[in-house]
Amino acid sequence: MEKHINIVAALQIGFSILGIIIGIFLFTLFFLLGEFVEEAEAQTVLTIIAKVVLIFIIILSIPGIIAGIGLLKRKEWARILTLVLSVLDLINVPVGTAVGVYSIWTLVQPEVISEFKQTAI
Repeated sequence: MEKHINIVAALQIGFSILGIIIGIFLFTLFFLLGEFVEEAEAQTVLTIIAKVVLIFIIILSIPGIIAGIGLLKRKEWARILTLVLSVLDLINVPVGTAVGVYSIWTLVQPEVISEFKQTAI
């Protein structure tokens, strides 16, 4: 099961980094779109939207990175955080659903639970 835990950790970190990259792309897209618009109000609104989207996506991605690193270190809190994030991933059809189901399946196995309990002692 150690291999499965490492895969779940890598998926959490990878998808979180992908989310940050998508956030940077959307920020750039909205910001550049605002530069092409000739109205000052539209430029201001698009710049604000770009910043809000980037901050929102980064805030959503940081827990996944933290959870992935915690899983690699076999921390019990990381297992619980990953379970919560995995339930939220179920909404992201189809890839997020697959990752969420796999993560939940992996982290509720008795061997995994006992492994995380042993490292907590």
